[in-house]
Amino acid sequence: MKEFNFERLIAWQKARVLSKEMYLLTHDFPKEELYAITSQIRRSAVSIACNLAEGSSRLHPKDAARFYEIAYSSAIELLNLIIISKDFSWITEENYTDIRGKISELSLMINHLHSAKIKSS
Repeated sequence: MKEFNFERLIAWQKARVLSKEMYLLTHDFPKEELYAITSQIRRSAVSIACNLAEGSSRLHPKDAARFYEIAYSSAIELLNLIIISKDFSWITEENYTDIRGKISELSLMINHLHSAKIKSS
């Protein structure tokens, strides 16, 4: 089976894992939050992976950079939602620290991808 470029991106691989973790993490959130913060967490996590994949397919470096910029914004949105979830005690301090570290690492990788595309344009 042919492997696409985005599947080789370490950032995409990490975003894919993070997406799954966010679905599992939010499984036990309050049911009244299903269409609110639970949905937003899931959508922002999936958005990171989707925009990395789409950016990798763009032929023009500026187009790719724009999708990497959106992926970064989704990572920051996810971090904000995780902070709020901690404030409501829906996640533990340990979960918060772990997820924050993963988002920090991923956002740094996305920044490097973005910078590389901007420099090559």
